[in-house]
Amino acid sequence: MEWSALSLASGDMLGAPPWFWAIFASSITAIFIFDLGYLNRRIPVLSLGQSVALTTAYAVLAALFGCGAWLYFGPEKGSLFFTAYALEQSLSIDNVFVMSVIFAFFGVPRQYQHRVLFWGIVVAIVLRAIFVGLGAAIVARFAWVFYLFGLFLIVTGLRMLRSMDEQVDLDQNRAIAWFMRHLRMTTKITGEHFFVRLPKPGGERPVLHATPLFAAFAVVNVADIVFAVDSVPAVLSQTQDPFIVYTSNIFAILGLRALYFVIDALIATFRYLKVALAILLIFIGAVIFYERLVGEFDNVLTMTITFATLAIAVLASILKPERT
Repeated sequence: MEWSALSLASGDMLGAPPWFWAIFASSITAIFIFDLGYLNRRIPVLSLGQSVALTTAYAVLAALFGCGAWLYFGPEKGSLFFTAYALEQSLSIDNVFVMSVIFAFFGVPRQYQHRVLFWGIVVAIVLRAIFVGLGAAIVARFAWVFYLFGLFLIVTGLRMLRSMDEQVDLDQNRAIAWFMRHLRMTTKITGEHFFVRLPKPGGERPVLHATPLFAAFAVVNVADIVFAVDSVPAVLSQTQDPFIVYTSNIFAILGLRALYFVIDALIATFRYLKVALAILLIFIGAVIFYERLVGEFDNVLTMTITFATLAIAVLASILKPERT
């Protein structure tokens, strides 16, 4: 029996046969078991070499999955996966910058950052499913939303270009100030615990307190929601296929933990990455208007431009490092 016949027999579910979704779910589960069961216990703090190796491994796994999608669904859907993955991975880099600031603000030691990043990714997987579902439903009902998406991406990219040298100041963040005022929280990190029980003055029953580690975890998730507002519309502008949108999102954010330690060590070297991200947002926004007003924009060309922009930014950063 041919593959297409098997697909028809099984019936597609959200853009792909159930068995293809099962492969995806099995891959994600295996990664979690490896990450939580081995890396978290054996290597709580990754070296630069280990971070690069792990980031590469996640990228190879995503590439293998994309090749499988290319072979089964055809080059159009396969190229869409790689385009969406490259876009999500590039936008994740900016998320990593903010993570570094959040950890510094809450004084989270490197050996405890893994726990925050791991559970942050678990929450992000759930939140992205909600974002993709809502985004796809809105786009299906209201085609004009594309223009809002395109305008939003272009404006965001232009703002990024204008504020390249500005530093994130969490002390001035009203949401964080409210968080600190309204949550019972300790001022010390107690191992890897998000919550601890501390006795009240006078010997009363111990009361549950959040630790700065939990505060960092909460703010990291808020940051992911903010970045999802950028990334999900960017991918939805290319395709509304829930299989492509969701799988590309998840494979991109899976490597965030390893990517964080890479970027954290080399953040001063790749000085033009933020410029590349801003340009990509503007480019994707322009493509939205082009496809609605002129005609179809080639997906392979979009993928090529995305990879080329990132490669040029990295190369320029290496050839012209920031002066100290």
